[in-house]
Amino acid sequence: MARPEVWLRGPVEHVPAQLQPVAHSLLQCREELEQLLRGMARDRLWRSAGGAASIGFHVRHAIGSLDRLFTYARGAMLSEAQLQVLAQESDADPDLGADDLLAAFEAAVTRALDQLSDTRVASLLDPRSVGRARLPSTVIGLLFHAAEHTQRHVGQAVTTARFFG
Repeated sequence: MARPEVWLRGPVEHVPAQLQPVAHSLLQCREELEQLLRGMARDRLWRSAGGAASIGFHVRHAIGSLDRLFTYARGAMLSEAQLQVLAQESDADPDLGADDLLAAFEAAVTRALDQLSDTRVASLLDPRSVGRARLPSTVIGLLFHAAEHTQRHVGQAVTTARFFG
C-alpha cells in the first residue's frame, strides 16, 4: 500500500505548527523529485521542445528560488553568489546529472527545514523586503510563497517528464 502524502503523516519535528504546511509541501516536493529523477538520463533531463523549459531548468530554479526566498525571509539581501546562480539557472548544464540535481534539491530542503525550525512564531508578520526594488512582504508570506513556488516547478518538471516520455 502506498504511503499517504506527507501532510497526512503528522507534524514535522521541530517546525512550528504555523509553518507545518510549508514543511509538508517541501518534503512532498522532495519525494516527488526523488521518484522522478532516480536514474533519469542526462539527455532527457535537459531536453526541451516548443519553448517549454527542461526538467533540469525546473529543478535548478526550484533550488535557487527556494534559497533566495528563504534569504529574504531572514531579512537578508541576496549575495553575489546567489545572483550568479540566478543568472545561470536558465542555461542547460549537461554536466549536471539527475543525481546531482537531486542531491542539491535535498540539501536546499534540509536548509529550509532548519530555517523553519529556527523561525520564531512571533516573527511571522515581520515585514521583509524582496529584491532590488525592495517590494513589501512578510516572513510568513515569503515562506509560504517559497513552498508554493517550489511545488509549482516540481509539478512542471513532472509534467514535462510525462510529455517527453
